[in-house]
Amino acid sequence: MQLLPEMPVAERSAAARRWLARPAHGLDEAAREEIRAETLRVLDHPDFADLFGPGSRAEVPMVGTVGTRPLAAQIDRLVVTETEVKIVDFKTNRPPPRTAEEIPGLYVSQMAAYRHALRRIYPGLAIRCLLLWTDGPFITEVDPGRMDAVALT
Repeated sequence: MQLLPEMPVAERSAAARRWLARPAHGLDEAAREEIRAETLRVLDHPDFADLFGPGSRAEVPMVGTVGTRPLAAQIDRLVVTETEVKIVDFKTNRPPPRTAEEIPGLYVSQMAAYRHALRRIYPGLAIRCLLLWTDGPFITEVDPGRMDAVALT
């Protein structure tokens, strides 16, 4: 999901097959096909077009501090518009949580730290934290109230 969005749609499937077939991955044919199909379902989903469209960025490194703790992270997808910033983290949980309330606390803390750091970079913009569950696929927005409750010291 990092490289394929930059390719023409007609070339994505073949490129995914070539990449997944590399011996270093150690994947059998069934696993390669499952990963390829799931990846293309995410990339082709009309609800996610802005996440993979022009101006979106993949694998964005982020280094800073959150409270007194160092932060070194990589954001899966970042979309910045005139009014908001979308932080997207891909999750492969099987089965994925079906509601925002079911999102594990670890993920809420992760996104709270990202949001905290990006507020300093993008003051005045709304920061939205989204988890894209590849098994579906669907997106769940992390509840800002839950993130506010995370101690970032």
